[in-house]
Amino acid sequence: MQNGSCAMLWIPKIFRKRIVVTIHGLDWQRGKWGGFASKYIKFGEKMAAKYADEIIVLSESVQKYFKDTYNRETVFIPNGVSQPKLKEPEIIKERYGLEKDNYILFLARIVPEKGLDYLIDAYQQIGTNKKLVIAGGASHTNDYYETIQQKAANDKRIIMTGFVQGQELEELYSNCYLYCLPSDVEGMPISLLEAMSYGKNCLVSDIPENTAVVENMAVTFAKSNSQDLKEKLEVCLAGKNRKNAEDISNYILKKYNWDEVVEKTLKLYKKDGINENFISK
Repeated sequence: MQNGSCAMLWIPKIFRKRIVVTIHGLDWQRGKWGGFASKYIKFGEKMAAKYADEIIVLSESVQKYFKDTYNRETVFIPNGVSQPKLKEPEIIKERYGLEKDNYILFLARIVPEKGLDYLIDAYQQIGTNKKLVIAGGASHTNDYYETIQQKAANDKRIIMTGFVQGQELEELYSNCYLYCLPSDVEGMPISLLEAMSYGKNCLVSDIPENTAVVENMAVTFAKSNSQDLKEKLEVCLAGKNRKNAEDISNYILKKYNWDEVVEKTLKLYKKDGINENFISK
């Protein structure tokens, strides 16, 4: 959630409502917000720390942040993922000429904090026949989206699909050779969980939110470092340190089991009568 929506939590507390807040990430860090917006979002974060009866966080790094910054205890309940069904390349073959294992996949909102410009810079220094597929739409950052479009236009190997969903999304996950998430800022990257549930080898920035998910099951590079990303891309495309797809899938499905996530969430809401007379943000 955007922490700014917590700015008015003191109002329901006047009426003795119980409040459960879920913090997806530290939104004030995101590049799309200006000075005032960032301060307002951080104010909402402070209100959550002060007034919420329970705070759910999706990453251990955010849990540590709330403890260090506000001395506030939180409950760590990450995103969950289920076993997907692999799809043959049908829609993506017809629309984009994509085949199994002939492309790298970036799948996320096209916003500055996702680090897509680093990925394009690194990719364009590599002589590879594998295409780079950029799947995702813009969000409050049309200038950045246009910059990415201009960069991509100079390389025929780069394909921008726009927002995807349904079978097209499933086919993109199922058939990519490598999934890459070069983010500077994340909350709990559900797309990374999904890619790994498909058994995909991944290359991610070394921010705590990513490394906590992948542990030793993916390749990492230094955040914001295009040169290191280039070198790690070359390693991945050469097939070095490549993990077995079944091992990746089994690892992520066990660590982030959706049924366990639901059980933990329900248990929290039932605690101390929170399931009655509560507000969830």
